[in-house]
Parts: sequence; C-alpha cells; structure tokens
Amino acid sequence: MELTHSVVQARAEEYQQEEPLYTVEQEQIDLLPKAFADGEFGWRDAEWVVRWYYRRFLGEFPNAERRELEEQFGRNDFETVRETIVTVASTPDLAERVDRLTALEGVDVQVASAFLFFVDPDAYVVLGEREWTVLREAGELDEPYPDSPSVADYERYLERCRSAADRLECDLWTLYRALWRLWKE
Repeated sequence: MELTHSVVQARAEEYQQEEPLYTVEQEQIDLLPKAFADGEFGWRDAEWVVRWYYRRFLGEFPNAERRELEEQFGRNDFETVRETIVTVASTPDLAERVDRLTALEGVDVQVASAFLFFVDPDAYVVLGEREWTVLREAGELDEPYPDSPSVADYERYLERCRSAADRLECDLWTLYRALWRLWKE
C-alpha cells in the first residue's frame, strides 16, 4: 500500500462520513486544547479522553478490560489530573509529557498519546496498533506494533506520522482519520 495525498484525503473524508464518533471527536478537538491549556475543564472532559481511546473501537476492545482500565483512571484525584494536564500542555519535552501522564493511574503510553492528541492535535497523534500497522504496511515503520509501547516507540511513531503528514500535505488529524479507515480495508 502506498500513502498518497489523494488516498489520505479520500479515506479521511470517508472517516468523516462513516465513523459514528467523528462529530464528537471534532467537537473535542475544537474545545479541549484551550480548555486543557487553561485548566478550564471538568472531570468528565479528562475522563472522556480515556473512554474515547478504548471506545473508538466500537465494542472490539474487550468490555471487561475496558471497564477496568477506565475504573483505574477514575481512582485519580481530579486536582492531580488537572495539574498534570495543565503542566503537560505547557511542557515542550515529549518524554516529560508522557512521563507525567503515565504517572496517573490507568494511563499508559497509548492513553497518554490520546491526551497529547487532544492537548495539541496539530503536534500529536494518538498511538494505536491499527494506525501503526497501516504505517508499517505503507513502509513508514519497520517493526511490528510493540506489545507495550514505550516513549521511544511513540517518539518514532510520531516522527513518522509528522513526516508523512508533511509529505502528504495534511494535518495529523486528517492523517489519523485516513489511517483508521485504511486499516479497515
């Protein structure tokens, strides 16, 4: 498979038309970056990111495992979550951002990438096996998706996504939507 500008644009448009979560995702992309940066968000906003990460699979992620992971996040103190997200929004170093987020209960590198995506969708994209696999099949990544992605894995993935987005003349949100749809083919 080759990632081209026309393929990415077409699949991103398909995502917009076909994926049931698109409207709420776009709303959150429009609202959460400023809210997270300013600290003007509630518990449900932070919780939404965690739930979105797992629920975007529309039932394909095991329900019991999803609930346990969401409950783990729910054990965090909200003020700690707020302070972490506000700090992450103003911290330039990716590894430090991920380290701060993964210090929260129920947040691994993948969920941290979802937070980063909603903190700054122009600079970050969510990490998942589907997206990684499509990039690998397109020759953008050499290794298969790691069992437990590290910060270094996310850095490599993010660099490849940014490079692809630049080459394909699209933003990371468009690239994400295209990768999600390409995985379904």
